[in-house]
Amino acid sequence: METRQPSHRLIWFLRGVLLVAFLGGWEMGARAGFLDPFFYSSPGAILARLFQWAADGSIFRHIGITLWEMMLGFAIGTVSGMLLGYLFARSELLGGVFEPLMALLNAIPRLVLAPLFILWFGLGITSKVVMSLALVVFVVFFATYTAIKEVDPILIANARILGARPRDLTWHVLVPSALTWIFTSLRTSVGFALIGAVVGEYLGATKGLGYLVSFAESMFDATGVFAGLVVMVIVAGGLDYVIGRIETRFSVWKPSR
Repeated sequence: METRQPSHRLIWFLRGVLLVAFLGGWEMGARAGFLDPFFYSSPGAILARLFQWAADGSIFRHIGITLWEMMLGFAIGTVSGMLLGYLFARSELLGGVFEPLMALLNAIPRLVLAPLFILWFGLGITSKVVMSLALVVFVVFFATYTAIKEVDPILIANARILGARPRDLTWHVLVPSALTWIFTSLRTSVGFALIGAVVGEYLGATKGLGYLVSFAESMFDATGVFAGLVVMVIVAGGLDYVIGRIETRFSVWKPSR
């Protein structure tokens, strides 16, 4: 018996109900005194702070700086991870030698290395880019490495029988087969790239979303902290949506479910 799939309207309606219930409960709890506004703020105060930042234009400067840092780290980490993953997957020697090393390096918590990156590269943009890169490159590498290794050998053999050259094999067999894995890793790593940039700014910067949250914390300003977090969520959601649209564009050849 075929199971009926829920409609998109129903899904979005339920999401809206949950969000309204959560924010409404938070606001009423703060107004009634169950939640101390000094510690927990309130949705109304957070919204007012966001409008204030938008009115004076300061938030857009911070968003632009953080986006620039994270996009540089995301782009460099993505390209590096894809190239390394492809090379190690296609070469038994390279894969055998370096795959365990990459696994060991991936086990190192990169956030702990943030102070070292600041020490090595200074308080400028470089340390934030390196931080984002360090979080992205391993996610993309293992996704690409696994995807290329999992391509059906029979499919590769058939392509070679039909006269496919190594370049044709790469662009028409291996890359399309790995796209789903790669885009899944990109949707995960874009959040990591944002985390890397924000953590770098949090530890040492004079601008950016991380600095904004750090400054609010130093002033014991819970509203400013929550407002900064809301901006980060909006930015991350927007980037995830863009990557999802790109994935759809490059996956038109796949049969619909």
